[in-house]
Amino acid sequence: MTLSLERPLVLVGAGKMGGALLSGWLANGLSPALICLRDPEPPADIARLAVREGISLNASIRDIALRQPAVVVLAVKPQAMAGVLPDLAPLAGPDTVFLSIAAGTGLQRLQDLLGPEVHAVRAMPNTPASIGRGISVACANKRVTAVQRKTAGALLAAVGAVAWVDSEAQIDAVTAISGSGPAYVFYLVECLAAAGETLGLTPELAMTLARETVSGAGEMLHRQGEPASVLRANVTSPGGTTAAALDVLMGEGGLSPLMRRTALAARDRARELGK
Repeated sequence: MTLSLERPLVLVGAGKMGGALLSGWLANGLSPALICLRDPEPPADIARLAVREGISLNASIRDIALRQPAVVVLAVKPQAMAGVLPDLAPLAGPDTVFLSIAAGTGLQRLQDLLGPEVHAVRAMPNTPASIGRGISVACANKRVTAVQRKTAGALLAAVGAVAWVDSEAQIDAVTAISGSGPAYVFYLVECLAAAGETLGLTPELAMTLARETVSGAGEMLHRQGEPASVLRANVTSPGGTTAAALDVLMGEGGLSPLMRRTALAARDRARELGK
């Protein structure tokens, strides 16, 4: 995939996710000359990248407006939106789409801060975007054109898979599953390693086994395309060790109800952040 835009892109915020997006865009051929980066305190590596690639850093809104940007990507923390967005209102117009990846910040909130006529897309990526293996789910307001939707999708696709939903209400559920999901997997590794230690393994070996097992299993899911239930069955011999372990994980009070409670807690917190 080669990214190309006829007019500039403005990236507001260069933290972990903003930086991951920027790296993905450059890796997919987006011209650095088309990128305007705004961050009062960009990470040192991003500042060096901007200098090396000739990316505009912290140009004035007036100067950016004169270039008529095609898209403004909002990659700031949710609690910073109220302080950042009003200054960007001069960029809101029918030819510019705002793409927000701030958790809990809804389309109505974007309209409140940027003006009622803003063309806005709300998206939820996740941290595997930093290695090009993320997934983003997006929802557009009614003003977004087909071309703008395609542009937003292409920018998100630079760091992984992309899916669209028609109902913004689903974004909070997406946040609970894929947005927060990587942390659940990392914690699974921690727990699996801790279990190994209780069985007498050294901490180093237990962690190595847990990391390689989870990452390898994930790669099987990625490459083979079979349902997770089939892959699970393939490694489970009747009456064997895996079956004994799954009797615990799949029993009453096991992993499934725990994961439902986990996802509900994340979804409810996402809703609270959006108020």
